Amino acid sequence: MTTATAGSAAVQRLRLRTELREARSDAGLTQRQVADQMEWSPSKLLRIEAGEVGISVNDLRSLLTFYQVQETERVERLLALARGSRKMPFTEYRDIFHKDFLDFLAMEASAWINRTFQSLVLPGLLQTEEYATTIIRTFSPDESTEQVKRMVEARMLRQDILERADAEFYFILDESVIRRQVGGVKTMRAQLRTLAEIAARPHVRVMILPFSLGVHTAAAGPFTLFEFKEDVPACLYLENPRGSSTVSTQPEDAANFIDLFQDLESKVIKDDVPEILLRVADGLNTTPADLRTAS
Repeated sequence: MTTATAGSAAVQRLRLRTELREARSDAGLTQRQVADQMEWSPSKLLRIEAGEVGISVNDLRSLLTFYQVQETERVERLLALARGSRKMPFTEYRDIFHKDFLDFLAMEASAWINRTFQSLVLPGLLQTEEYATTIIRTFSPDESTEQVKRMVEARMLRQDILERADAEFYFILDESVIRRQVGGVKTMRAQLRTLAEIAARPHVRVMILPFSLGVHTAAAGPFTLFEFKEDVPACLYLENPRGSSTVSTQPEDAANFIDLFQDLESKVIKDDVPEILLRVADGLNTTPADLRTAS
């Protein structure tokens, strides 16, 4: 699989979304008026303008005619965006992943900057195959062995983007993430050693939020921020306990969480993280201490 680049389908869809909103606004039309004229359901236009779905070339031509967008260069540019936006990555997994998650993967593959905070488990981009298998089996107990295998396969393919020298990755992990034994000592020790190797890469920053900090501003839960080189809005993903995400491209939401991330960065352990991870790996016990019996 080829990793998406700056001109990826996800970015093209965001750019097309923005331009279609502007064209409708310039035409002085409401979404209801456009839907009625095009004989679409109101939800179809809403989803197109939200960047949740693509639009066919034929539908786009009709829409631009209604908006009285006639400049040849602009029409051809928008048609090119429509064609490109339909080639989303990971579509071969659409039978096992819901659409929101496929959109998340497309944004992840396209982003220039990835900022992630995790409070319980490692982000998918950092997981080893064994760790990922344990997590997926735990969170998706009703899936078949073959489905779990394909989910793990997709997670490993996602990690190709860590090889991109033109992208930047910032991960803040609560200390519990590196302390909790997922899959047993052998799996966790291998995971921490792999994480130490990743943390040593020049364009990847792994940071740890220590227990000693106490309660902190991101205690409510994990989040991911994607930023792009193109003139498109940042995307914010807030994870919920059911495993899905609340998505926002509102500038104020992204700005608030960038501020939150930067506040966390001022409190994390940044230096010598690979060495710390290796020490934790070497110090893992066969059986974690039980708080009920600990003195």
